Amino acid sequence: MKIISYNVNGIRAAIKKGFFDWIKAADPDVLCIQETKAQKEQLDLSLFEEAGYKYNYWFSAQKKGYSSVAILCKTEPKHIEYGTGIETMDFEGRNLRVDFETVSVMSLYLPSGTNSARLDFKLNYMDEFLDYVNALKKTIPNLVICGDYNICHTEIDIHNPKQNKNTSGFLPVERDWLGKFIDSGFVDTFRHFNKDPHHYSWWSYRANARNNNKGWRIDYCMATENLSNRLQRAFILPEAKHSDHCPIGVEISE
Repeated sequence: MKIISYNVNGIRAAIKKGFFDWIKAADPDVLCIQETKAQKEQLDLSLFEEAGYKYNYWFSAQKKGYSSVAILCKTEPKHIEYGTGIETMDFEGRNLRVDFETVSVMSLYLPSGTNSARLDFKLNYMDEFLDYVNALKKTIPNLVICGDYNICHTEIDIHNPKQNKNTSGFLPVERDWLGKFIDSGFVDTFRHFNKDPHHYSWWSYRANARNNNKGWRIDYCMATENLSNRLQRAFILPEAKHSDHCPIGVEISE
C-alpha cells in the first residue's frame, strides 16, 4: 500500500496547477490531504473519481475556506471516522481516518502557532490529541497518522535551527511533545530509512527559500511501532509544486 500525504494549501488552487496530472503519475493507494480550504459541495467530485479515487472523504472546518482535511482511496475502507469527537478541535476539520482490514490511515492537520492565542490553542490541541491517540491505539493498533504536524522534530529537520529556536514550529515545548508522541509508540517513517539532513517538506514563499532549499520538515507519516516490519520505504517528493508544502509518503506491505 502506497500512502501519500500532502498539504495542498487549497485544493482548488492545486487543481489549477496540475494536481490531477500529478496524482495520476504518483498513483498512491491512499492520499491524505490537509488544508483543502474547501467544503465538499464546492468541488466537482467526479474529477477525483475519474482520477481513480471513487472513494473520497472530506471533513471540513465550519469556517469556509479554512483548514479542512480529506482522504482519497482507490479501494473502499470498512469504516470512515470524521473527527475525533473532541469538541475543542473538530470544528476546525483537522482529523479524518479510514480503516482497512490490516491498517488504518489518518489525515491530520495540527494547528500552527502564528500568535500567542493560536499557540495556546495548538498546545492544548497537542495534549488532547496525544491522549486521544493513546486511547485509540487500544482498538486501532495498526495506525498510520499522516499529515502536517507543524513541528520540526530535530535540528536536521530545519535549515536554520539557531535562528528559529524561538519560532513556533521549532519551540522546545513543541519539539518535546513530538518526541513524546514518537516515544508513545510511533515510528517517524522517513527517519526510519533516511538519517540525512537537508530533506524538507515546507518552504516559505519569501526569499526564494524553495529554490535555495531553506525549508522545514513539518509533514510526517507516523506509523505505530508494530508496523515497523511492514515498512518498505518512505520518501519526500519536492519536485511536486502545487503548494508551499510538498508530498511525503510511505509504502507498507499488506
